[in-house]
Amino acid sequence: MVQKTFLALLFALLPQLTFASTLLVFGDSLSAGYGLPTGKSWVDMLSAKLSKTPYRVANASISGETTAGGLSRIGRALGQFRPEIVILELGANDGLQGEPVAMTKKNLNAIVDACENHHAKVLLVGMRLPPNYGRRYASEFGAIYPEIAKRRRLAFVPFMLDGFAQNLDDFQADGLHPTAAAQGKVLSNIWKGLAPMLQKLH
Repeated sequence: MVQKTFLALLFALLPQLTFASTLLVFGDSLSAGYGLPTGKSWVDMLSAKLSKTPYRVANASISGETTAGGLSRIGRALGQFRPEIVILELGANDGLQGEPVAMTKKNLNAIVDACENHHAKVLLVGMRLPPNYGRRYASEFGAIYPEIAKRRRLAFVPFMLDGFAQNLDDFQADGLHPTAAAQGKVLSNIWKGLAPMLQKLH
């Protein structure tokens, strides 16, 4: 009797397990929850938001990650998670390290190529640098994202920190990473790009 009950429960769960789609967050410390209490990042909030949908959220973000590092591991992540959607949030560390803009652009395009070769849709998340990194460099860096999104017809979030980037109270002591209280603002920006994708797919 116990075995029959277990089997009935298993078969009831199978449709959910079989047809669940994975949404992969592939980014750096801004998505890895750097400096935040466990479970308080925008990615955790997104996972909770989608908990009653066919989507599960996987987070393959690593603090300190560059686009070169991301490119070296994207194939492994795609093979492991087999995502339907990839939220690509990389490049900030390239900019902070003064990496050549052309190289950052090349790496991002290669990551998008890998995602599309695995039949995953990409939501590209844009970043901007403060002017103290040099106005010309900051301008060229910021232009990478809308250019790639437009040319490749990707879903696009223009700026991850839109609406609060100048508010120091929303950032940790390093001035770079949003506080736990500001994670909802980050999610709001991401959701503007993600929601239409989910509506189209399902």
